[in-house]
Amino acid sequence: MSEVVEDRAQVRLQVTQRVTLVGAIVNIILALSKTIFGFIAQSQSLIADGIHSFSDLFSDALVLIAARHSHRGPDEAHPYGHGRFETAATMGLGVLLGLVAVGICWDAVERLFSPEELLQPTTLAVYVALFSVLANEGLYHYTNRAARQIKSDMLKANAWHHRSDAVSSIVVLIGVVGTLAGLPYLDAIAAIAVALMIGHIGWEVGWPAFQELVDAGLDEDQVAKITKTILSIGGVEAVHMLRTRKLGGEASVDVHVLLSQPWLSVSEGHLIGQTVIDRLREDFDEITDVTVHIDPEDDEISPPSKGLPLRADAESILTEAWQGVPVAAERNRLLFHYLDGQVDVDVYFPLATFTDMEQTAVLTGTLQEALEPYSEFGEVRVYFG
Repeated sequence: MSEVVEDRAQVRLQVTQRVTLVGAIVNIILALSKTIFGFIAQSQSLIADGIHSFSDLFSDALVLIAARHSHRGPDEAHPYGHGRFETAATMGLGVLLGLVAVGICWDAVERLFSPEELLQPTTLAVYVALFSVLANEGLYHYTNRAARQIKSDMLKANAWHHRSDAVSSIVVLIGVVGTLAGLPYLDAIAAIAVALMIGHIGWEVGWPAFQELVDAGLDEDQVAKITKTILSIGGVEAVHMLRTRKLGGEASVDVHVLLSQPWLSVSEGHLIGQTVIDRLREDFDEITDVTVHIDPEDDEISPPSKGLPLRADAESILTEAWQGVPVAAERNRLLFHYLDGQVDVDVYFPLATFTDMEQTAVLTGTLQEALEPYSEFGEVRVYFG
């Protein structure tokens, strides 16, 4: 299983690096062309869009750095892996977009209140903006397809970053054309519109990442599907204390599973728990880490077993309580059941000591009576074999 997870992480790294490098190359071309030609063509909105593209280069660098760290498996310092590097980078993208939006909006508003500073764009700005729309829309589809392939929120965020560039370039195009048509304020207003869109995308990208950093769980539909999967496994009666959290493009699950039979052996309970782990990993691609707590009783309803004696102390108490019952010394095995706030005891005697059922009933009653002063003990059952 660890090899499968490692291979998946390697694929995620390779795809992320390839897509991000393609995006970086395109963004270099767009950032330089929009900024340079924005000054030449006297378009404030095109210059703002060029600055936006320069921010994309920084975001591409964040994505590459995060991808190199997040694909690594658990180590001593990061026992849950490095998936949160991707989450932190995603949140960084959101914050970056917000800061870029504030800067562009501030400059455009200042120019609106100072008409003499308004720029008058030329036709060249139209062609540059149109080129930017086509290039960024292409990057959006390319990156979003890769994000779906490897289930990466970080790549999805970067894809929407490209889509925000395409939309902002459309606004720039409208503003430039409007200004050329005789509306001198439209280019600055388009710059403000670009800033607001950038800010909105920053919120859409950054807020889910923040939620993940503070351990927000999977959505209700996913949790319902996880619960349904666990309940379909034989031996499982109920599920409670189900907790989920995301780590980059992956998720972890902690769950308490109530067994349908509280008397099951430790090994059978372990098998049921392992089946829960395997089934969740098989049915949900994003789930890579599962912790299962096996409950013989619903510990949200039944009295807790806290404070009850462990085996060594329990055996010592039984030896003292049963010292007046000579046959008790012939027992060869004790099985303890910690249920309903008490210790139920199964006592096994050699088959050779069995005489009849009446003797068994008498022995059971004698052992049970001897334990009456000990409230921590519940029912006693006697077996031969």
